[in-house]
Amino acid sequence: QVQLVESGGGLVQTGGSQRLSCAASGRTSTMGWFRQAPGKEREFVAAIRWNEGNTYYADSVKGRFTISRDNAKNTVFLQMNSLKPEDTAVYYCAAGWTTINYYVPAVYPYWGQGTQVTVSS
Repeated sequence: QVQLVESGGGLVQTGGSQRLSCAASGRTSTMGWFRQAPGKEREFVAAIRWNEGNTYYADSVKGRFTISRDNAKNTVFLQMNSLKPEDTAVYYCAAGWTTINYYVPAVYPYWGQGTQVTVSS
């Protein structure tokens, strides 16, 4: 069992930045960030492979968001820049062993509690 604890959400203005953290109690092969806005399905944001460091992004955040990891602290970060009102959502981190379907929520067995990010216009 892997427990995930997110932090770093809050209110930010359009164009601002915010960094989310996700501390994991154990190690899997892949960590992902997803988000869910009211009335919408949970959608993929970014993922990273623990060992290789390979990163993957949704087109909607590419060039604005950066996922990174601190292996020693078992922590994954999501640096969000140039935030837009449409980035407003609850952000979740997820952990699993997927090697290809990193954008599919169902392949991640472990999830954090979520942290709210609100971007004001």
